[in-house]
Amino acid sequence: FLSFLPERSNLTGVRHILLVLSGKGGVGKSTISTELALSLRHSGKKVGILDVDLCGPSIPRMFRVQDNAVHQCNSGWVPVFVDQDKSISLMSIGFLLEKPDDAVVWRGPKKNALIKQFVADVAWGDLDFLIVDTPPGTSDEHISTVEALRPYKLHGVILVTTPQAVSVGDVRRELTFCKKMGLHILGIVENMSGFVCPHCSECTNIFSKGGGEELAKHAGVPFLGCVPLDPQLSQSLEEGRDFIQEFPKSSAFPALACIAQRILDSMSQQSS
Repeated sequence: FLSFLPERSNLTGVRHILLVLSGKGGVGKSTISTELALSLRHSGKKVGILDVDLCGPSIPRMFRVQDNAVHQCNSGWVPVFVDQDKSISLMSIGFLLEKPDDAVVWRGPKKNALIKQFVADVAWGDLDFLIVDTPPGTSDEHISTVEALRPYKLHGVILVTTPQAVSVGDVRRELTFCKKMGLHILGIVENMSGFVCPHCSECTNIFSKGGGEELAKHAGVPFLGCVPLDPQLSQSLEEGRDFIQEFPKSSAFPALACIAQRILDSMSQQSS
């Protein structure tokens, strides 16, 4: 009987696990994961990010820790900490590659084995939130991630789309995946929702507008908000800086803060 029980769980101290998903690449899942982590940290929360986008690990670069190495401890891998307070910790295959330009040319079983190892063998310690940044699609890596996390406190899923119909169609398929896997959908974020001119603050809808909100209404799930294209946000991600702290007057700032607050509200509702 005892052989069926896990020897240990490095996720015991994690209060809430959030999956960031999208059926489409290039919609900004890593951007939303990063800015959500920073927003939650500024709300006084301790956050980890698990980057399971094995072929495109961009989270280390967005926090400017891409040259850091992962070390071992008695409990497994020690995640990379972003700051001295250890308020944000990261794990990514990007830390394990010998060269930053190395391509991960792996078949499904090897990817799945690493995802399971990430879930089991990273010593996260105590976290309020673990955000899991996923690759695009509804395939092997997603099934492995969900199955590996299912025994733990998998609170729900945040779906990211851009406004145009092509993206919304792919995210609609991701909604179907979530329902088939029995995942609770916290809501939909519409990213790149208009471009805000840095000079006159006028918003231009480059890609169209409202696709994410319409999809949320159609699917009967919450709409968490729109995040506009903002040159300051792009610059801070390129340079690994804290957008929330440095650009509080940006139009993207209240949008990101509102999304984080809605997620915090959903946690408190679930607790009560």
